[in-house]
Amino acid sequence: MFEELIKGWDGEEVVLGFDHPTATWMFIGVHSRVLGPAMGGTRMKAYANVEEALVDVLHLSSAMTLKQAAAGLPYGGGKAVLAVSRPPAGPARRELLVRYGDLVASLGGAYVTAADMNTGQRDMDVIFERCPHVLGRSPENGGSGDPGAGTASGVFHGIVSSVRHLFGSDGLEGSTVLVQGVGSVGSRLATLLAEAEARVLVSDTDAERAKRTAKETGATIVAADEVIGTAADVYAPCAVGGTLSVETIPRLRCRIVAGAANNQLAASGDAQRLRDARVLYAPDYVINAGGVIHLAGFETLGWTQRQVGERIAGIGHTLTEVYRAAETEGITTTAAADRIANARIQAARTRPP
Repeated sequence: MFEELIKGWDGEEVVLGFDHPTATWMFIGVHSRVLGPAMGGTRMKAYANVEEALVDVLHLSSAMTLKQAAAGLPYGGGKAVLAVSRPPAGPARRELLVRYGDLVASLGGAYVTAADMNTGQRDMDVIFERCPHVLGRSPENGGSGDPGAGTASGVFHGIVSSVRHLFGSDGLEGSTVLVQGVGSVGSRLATLLAEAEARVLVSDTDAERAKRTAKETGATIVAADEVIGTAADVYAPCAVGGTLSVETIPRLRCRIVAGAANNQLAASGDAQRLRDARVLYAPDYVINAGGVIHLAGFETLGWTQRQVGERIAGIGHTLTEVYRAAETEGITTTAAADRIANARIQAARTRPP
């Protein structure tokens, strides 16, 4: 099964390891280094089976190549998955991350890691003890900390751009935005939307987290099983991927989908289904690039706070370019975004040494 999945992938390298003390499969996908070292987060998650974990790392690393290219960053696409039975804590977690750090270090800089689902800046600090190729460490350890604020800011600018494109409005006053998932990114996004005087709806499988965000932002809570089908101008998925599918798209009651979640489309044909349904879709790897801009800008490119902020705000401009290209060419917004990203990758391939 591993062999078939990897042969059907168009990336450069898959590295795997098995951590016996914790029975954890460790996968690193290096999809492309055309633009620079492969950079992407480390996801710690329980999977139904090990093949599902491999599929996740292959898909996520491919998407990271497009994300880095669309954001104009000097990085290629990579991703890592630690397939745990359940996320460990205490000494067991530290020991796993130390051994994982050795695996990342063995690649000699071909892959640069950062935080992702169920990992954070303290975990990056541990990995950094064994490996220099780490972004998103805590500020006291020389890093730029949690990039969630950058991701949320980028999504906010993307929503503003999407509303402007579809409705001709320069602001979000009176617009209804449904934020699904109010963790590190979603809760910050809800705050930004409330400050912009949007009507905010929030939902989360963790009822207490939803209540806390609603109290802080004045948002209205939507039950987790009622998100699809709830009326809103904008649906912002900020939790797990795959919420847009042949089953859910016909039930959407929104005009725009613009959120932070990775791999929002369950299948490639879902982009066309959204277009047919007259729902404007902000390709996930374009709108959620604020986090990688934050990490690269502060930690490797020497940008100032103002420069990072301007580049994150530029996500809105990129989306406008995507929307106009999709309309002009009569294609999906995903196809338009892919063309822009792939053109940058191809230009790098053909650039004289």
